[in-house]
Amino acid sequence: MNTQLLISPQELTSLLAENSSQIVIIDTRSQEDYAISHIPNSINIRDFFTYLLENSSPAGFKKLQEHFTEILSRLGISGTEWLIVYEDTFNRGYGQSCRAAFLLKYLGCAQVSILHGGYRAWLRAGLSTTDEVALRESSIFKLHPNPEMIVTTSEMLEAINNPEIIKLDVRDRSEWVGLSSSPYAPDFCPRKGRIPNAVWLEWHRLMTSDSEISMFRSKDEILEICESVGITTNSVVYVYCFKGSRAANTLIALELAGISARNYFGSWNEWSIDFSLPIDSRVIKENEK
Repeated sequence: MNTQLLISPQELTSLLAENSSQIVIIDTRSQEDYAISHIPNSINIRDFFTYLLENSSPAGFKKLQEHFTEILSRLGISGTEWLIVYEDTFNRGYGQSCRAAFLLKYLGCAQVSILHGGYRAWLRAGLSTTDEVALRESSIFKLHPNPEMIVTTSEMLEAINNPEIIKLDVRDRSEWVGLSSSPYAPDFCPRKGRIPNAVWLEWHRLMTSDSEISMFRSKDEILEICESVGITTNSVVYVYCFKGSRAANTLIALELAGISARNYFGSWNEWSIDFSLPIDSRVIKENEK
């Protein structure tokens, strides 16, 4: 099958009619939202959004791999299927479907797509929904991790003073300026601020919203916005946010524009709790970049 990065509700409907046996749809929303209604035959895996990397050590990644290998095996996913993930809509779920897609690819799944516009786009298209829970027989997930997709804390530390590597912070403004430590609560993490020498590009900017349904901007628009912070198709980019979710959303936009980048998956949640790591804690004024 010819997988693609983003897939529309109409395209997904056609694919299911043609070859539904090789397609698995994954709902990343809360269990409560999933229970109310969801795309028929989709399965709910909330952990793709909630799981926090313990740390960027080999042991931390091994724990992550084991966690998702158990979940995917229990839900009958071997890794050879075409996996299509969705959330409510990009600007409300902190890019959780993109985080799911990133993790699935990191774990070794070759065929992964994201429902463009999410569940709200599905509803707007007038397509069917259900509250029935899909049952699947267990399987054995074949783990083939790809460490090249992830930036570790030590790699980010080494890159701080390297002007050839762009450290891209895509968090919300309150986090970037140093007023909040996370999207959960201002003091959720022990330190506020940013990684030294990082540049800021709020993740929302790479998407457009139509009737509250966020969609990725065109390639030319994404390139123009990226160039405004010094990023081109030749740049080496390390992206971070709070826990790698908004960063994963940004990676999708960069890929659409032909810009290669890696995700510092531990992000601010990991960086801020290690007091041996440097931060820029100055509160940025409103008239500053």
